[in-house]
Amino acid sequence: MPAFIDTARITVRAGNGGNGAVAFHREKYVAAGGPSGGDGGKGGSVIVVVDNHMSTLMDFRYKRKYAAENGADGSSKRCTGKDGEDLVIKVPRGTVIRDAETREIIHDMSDDAPFVLARGGNGGWGNHHFATPTRQVPNFAKAGLPGQTRDVLLELKLLADVGLVGFPNVGKSTLLSVVTKANPKIANYHFTTLYPNLGVVWVEEGVSFVMADIPGIIEGAAEGAGLGHDFLRHIDRCRLLLHIVDVSGSEGRDPVADFEAINEELAQYSPELASRKMLVVANKVDILEDESLLDKLRAHVEAKGYPFYTMSAAAHIGTRELMNTVAGELASLPPVATYEATYVEKPVEVDTSAPLNIVHEDDTWIVEGPWLQRLMGNVNFGDYESRNWFDRQLRQSGLFDRLEEMGIQDGDIVSMYNLEFEYQR
Repeated sequence: MPAFIDTARITVRAGNGGNGAVAFHREKYVAAGGPSGGDGGKGGSVIVVVDNHMSTLMDFRYKRKYAAENGADGSSKRCTGKDGEDLVIKVPRGTVIRDAETREIIHDMSDDAPFVLARGGNGGWGNHHFATPTRQVPNFAKAGLPGQTRDVLLELKLLADVGLVGFPNVGKSTLLSVVTKANPKIANYHFTTLYPNLGVVWVEEGVSFVMADIPGIIEGAAEGAGLGHDFLRHIDRCRLLLHIVDVSGSEGRDPVADFEAINEELAQYSPELASRKMLVVANKVDILEDESLLDKLRAHVEAKGYPFYTMSAAAHIGTRELMNTVAGELASLPPVATYEATYVEKPVEVDTSAPLNIVHEDDTWIVEGPWLQRLMGNVNFGDYESRNWFDRQLRQSGLFDRLEEMGIQDGDIVSMYNLEFEYQR
């Protein structure tokens, strides 16, 4: 059986835009055909989509770098270069994309909408864009802009309504197999479940929910014992917890101590999770050796305000009644949680001290340079705040002061790669 992988770190790179072409129209009997260099194609973007047939991040275990196709350069006859093909990355539903450095959430892949993780660079303009009545032979074109590069963490958090928690071998997998069509591995030894299992519980027409069997944790998991907290992330979204406790006494364990130990581990992992709505279920009542164990657990649990139920998953005793109760509880609880993005696109840090190359052609000022190209590749010109930040970067670099020293006038055109604007003091 393949390993269950629920975290991965990858690097994605969108394609660079193609370069614009410098070309001139030449045709017999056509004098002064003029510039005809085409634009470069747009670089491909990296797009993330949900694949319901995937259940782990195993595909990312060995391949860590993903790159979209670059845009093709423009050519003569105003032919635009071919756009780079987008790269589509498939992930399981419930995958949370985080920034690798800050761990802030970029996007939660819980719905069917594709997400653009890295934008491809725009293609550069060909020389036909720069023809004017006084500049009829422009011998220059623009380079394409670089695509975005991101280092991200993928973290799978299962989408389930109900999470089963409890020590190993208390009957969680058995319950899931009885009330759903899931087929988890079941055996009479500890750590049977080494990865989460999901199943759909059908109650009646129009009423169903998803239940997750989470690997059992043991006392000391917060310090790394057993499976640690590696899989508790999968109940982060659960609306309701079913705490399964073995009351049979077959292993000589104290049900009350087990109940408190698991609650302590949940609280250490997440106080918010520990306060989630919880039903306590005493399992294996059909092989109960000491009735006092059940009575002691019931009194302890009910004194703490938790609803208490009994069942035998293996003997199918009380399981259907329990699922009906769970469905009733879910009807009054909020829907499965999704995570809001907390990551804010940070302005790219560039050294603006290096001089830019400025060429004055008639009433057009062509500005180019490595740091300007990099800066523009990371600016979203469709966003007002992003444009304002870009303007501040140019002013702080001293570019506008230099243009005025060189004699730029109001209304002159400033051309920067694939951006043109009228200069106004």
